[in-house]
Amino acid sequence: NVIQFFAYVSFFPQLVAGPIERAKNLLPQFKVKRKFSYDLASDGMRQILWGLFKKMVIADNCAVYVNQIFDAPQDYNSPTLILGAVLFAFQIYGDFSGYSDIAIGTAKLFGFNLMQNFATPYFSRDIAEFWRRWHISLSTWFRDYVYIPLGGSKGGKWMKVRNTFIIFLVSGFWHGANWTFIVWGFLNALFFLPLLLTNNNRNHIDVVASNKMLPSIKEIFQIGVTFVLTCFAWIFFRADNIAQSIDYIKNIFLINKGQSIVPTVLIVLIFFLIGIEWFGRKETHSLSRLIKLPF
Repeated sequence: NVIQFFAYVSFFPQLVAGPIERAKNLLPQFKVKRKFSYDLASDGMRQILWGLFKKMVIADNCAVYVNQIFDAPQDYNSPTLILGAVLFAFQIYGDFSGYSDIAIGTAKLFGFNLMQNFATPYFSRDIAEFWRRWHISLSTWFRDYVYIPLGGSKGGKWMKVRNTFIIFLVSGFWHGANWTFIVWGFLNALFFLPLLLTNNNRNHIDVVASNKMLPSIKEIFQIGVTFVLTCFAWIFFRADNIAQSIDYIKNIFLINKGQSIVPTVLIVLIFFLIGIEWFGRKETHSLSRLIKLPF
């Protein structure tokens, strides 16, 4: 059906930045007679609200400090440089996942269900779990159309290693033609490799602390290590070039009396984000069941 096909390829909520919706999920929804669903629309409004919070309150405010710190890393002390990397981690998460929530929520207003694109990735216990929860539509696209056609994990160890590096390097190149993105992809492949070679890359399929209110000490440690590795790789993703990223990392380990930045209000807001996402980590979006708005 020509009209359904062109409606699919031009569906406006996810047209600009995703999620990358598969035809098998979205096309059949165009064949269903449209009728307004109050429950779906109200859930969509909650998701839009949360997406706007992540984008406008978290990401945009993080960007102010991130730009300031990354533009002159030599001017700041080690704690501030570490803070800059952490703030960028939340900036990029707020940007990407915030837009996805807005797009998915907008689609719900029209009666469409798009796939979940982020599933609280910073609560991941290893890099493999992180990539199952980060930009899910892109990760699964690379898996199905690049990784599996190359042979996936069916071959020997050499083929597994080769395919892993190809998929991450292609993912880096997809983000832009800059060596910083290639290094970012290479680092993630390097972090992923021990899990793959020891067959531990699918250890954490379920959500963290699925039957508990709080994570265990071991899980807190695993989440912390994964977050540190992710932030380290994000430095290359954010830097303008390799030299700047190396300079940034070098200054982290130098004991200097540079300037200090402590954005107290922003840090409180980030902890608020973490708290809401923790209590909504089992849902398709954080406000799904946490609050019910009066509309």
